[in-house]
Amino acid sequence: MDSNLFATYFQLGYQHILDPAGYDHMAFLIALCAVYKPEEWKKLIWLATAFTLGHSITLILAGLDIIRLPGNLVEWLIPVTILLAAIWNVIPEGKFGRKSSSPNWRSAFLLAVGFGLIHGLGFSNFLRSSLFPGEESKLLVQLLAFNLGIEFGQLIIVLGIWILAIFAFRIGKVQQTSWTLFISGLSAGIAISLMLA
Repeated sequence: MDSNLFATYFQLGYQHILDPAGYDHMAFLIALCAVYKPEEWKKLIWLATAFTLGHSITLILAGLDIIRLPGNLVEWLIPVTILLAAIWNVIPEGKFGRKSSSPNWRSAFLLAVGFGLIHGLGFSNFLRSSLFPGEESKLLVQLLAFNLGIEFGQLIIVLGIWILAIFAFRIGKVQQTSWTLFISGLSAGIAISLMLA
C-alpha cells in the first residue's frame, strides 16, 4: 500500500468534513447526537460509525462509477436528511412508536446508516474530482483512506458535541428537553436555509 497516497486521501477526508464550508455534514451529526447525554458517549461514537457505514457504501459505489445521481439532487437531499433527523428528535412520546423521550437505539442506528447513504453521494461529488487515475488497487486505497479520514473528522465533531453537552448539562444545568429542542431547532434552521438556497 502506498503510504503517501493513503496519507493524502486520509487528510482529504478529515479536512473535507471539518471544513466550515461543509457544515451540512456537521449539522447532520449534531442533529443525530442531540438526544444523548454526555454519559451516553458510546452511543455517539456508534452513531458516527453508523453514518460512516452508510456513506462508505455509496461513496465506494460512486467512486467505482456503479452509481451516480445528479449533483443538484444530492445537494438538496442532504439538508432534507438534516431536517428529518431534527424532526425525529422532537417527535413526542407515544407518536410513531416512540415509547420514550429518546429514540429507539436500533431506529437511530438505521437512520444514521440510511441517511449516510445520501451523504456518501455528496462526498463522492467532491472525491471524484480529486481521484488520481490509475490502477483499481490505487482507487480502493484512495476510497478507504478518504472514508477513514471522514470517520476521524466525525469523531472530532462528536468529541466537540460531547464537550459542549458536558458544559451544558453539568455546568449550565440545562435540561435534556431544552438541549434537544435547541440543537434540533438549530439543525433544522440550517437545513431549511440550505434547501431554500
